Amino acid sequence: MILGLLIIPLLLVSLAFSALAVFGLYRMPDVYTRIHGVALIQTFGTLFAVGAILFYSAVSYLAGYGDRFLVLFIHVFIAVIVHIITNPTGTHALARAAHRSGIMPEPAIIDALAEKEKREGGAEV
Repeated sequence: MILGLLIIPLLLVSLAFSALAVFGLYRMPDVYTRIHGVALIQTFGTLFAVGAILFYSAVSYLAGYGDRFLVLFIHVFIAVIVHIITNPTGTHALARAAHRSGIMPEPAIIDALAEKEKREGGAEV
């Protein structure tokens, strides 16, 4: 019962962040703001969900329900580390690919990458 009192709020916060990410995906005007909104907000949603899983597995292991909860804890912990590393890398790669394919940001946005490429005399490889 007490375990549910701590896990349910974590899952509700995760659900709220995930819903905001979906809203941002449909509401934002261009690919760059969509990437920004979804990547940042969904990372928080994932971290809260993973926090609930980590808490549940740690409490279950310490309560003596078996070693499978320790294995679950380790696997989820490794997965969250991989997610923290790959999410910004993937977001950066998507934004850079969109820019190189000619998709320009909305006019109100300052395009620092294009300005940098103009100063250097060409596109980076």
